Amino acid sequence: MLLLVDVGNTNTVMGTWNGSRMVHRWRVSTVPDRTSDEYRLLLSGLLAADEVRPEGAALSSVVPQVTTTLRPVLETMAGRLVVVGPGVKTGMAINIDNPREVGADRIANAIGAVERMGAPVLVVDFGTATTVDLVGSDGSYHGGAIAPGLQVAADALVSATAALRRVELVPPRSPVGRSTVEATQAGLIYGFAGMVDGLLDRVQSTLDEPAPVVATGGLASLLVPHCRHEMDIDDDLTLVGLRIVYERNQ
Repeated sequence: MLLLVDVGNTNTVMGTWNGSRMVHRWRVSTVPDRTSDEYRLLLSGLLAADEVRPEGAALSSVVPQVTTTLRPVLETMAGRLVVVGPGVKTGMAINIDNPREVGADRIANAIGAVERMGAPVLVVDFGTATTVDLVGSDGSYHGGAIAPGLQVAADALVSATAALRRVELVPPRSPVGRSTVEATQAGLIYGFAGMVDGLLDRVQSTLDEPAPVVATGGLASLLVPHCRHEMDIDDDLTLVGLRIVYERNQ
């Protein structure tokens, strides 16, 4: 059984892989100040509840403080640990100006997308940030775009205005909001869908032929239905990429 952990800025997604399928999935809040003992208790409780005994682990993280804390915990609990980063064999060439600066989650997403869709392929990750990444027809990572995430934008809108308040992130009755709440929802939901469509249009324009698009991230199911571009949603995309990286480093 393989333990897979993806640490994002807002949430940490974990899962276990057994043979050819994902068996368990958990999503918890990312708390940078958690101690190693707290992580050990958290993981022990989750694994014990489902009677899981990992024999290896793979980690991707965009929060360095959590990476430092979590690494020895995973090494103790799972034995062999592979951390996505410089020096780790991913099997994917990184064709950008500084390969060391690309997020581990974006690389894991790209690897998972190629496994699922082949190359070329585009990946949209609807998380704390909204990212669009391109894997070229040669199977190498070509870069992409980074924009604010939906929740980040909603929080900024409230904090920067005197009269607007927080709204539930659900589609309003119409793109023409008939109240301040509905107008805010329309701007956030449809505005972000339009932004993603615009980014995909521009990235697709750099290709000789259209590439399939796969979406992931906690907000994918909310936003994808309102995008014009056809996208497959894969909630396990990052974890699948982690599993492949682990296997390539055995």
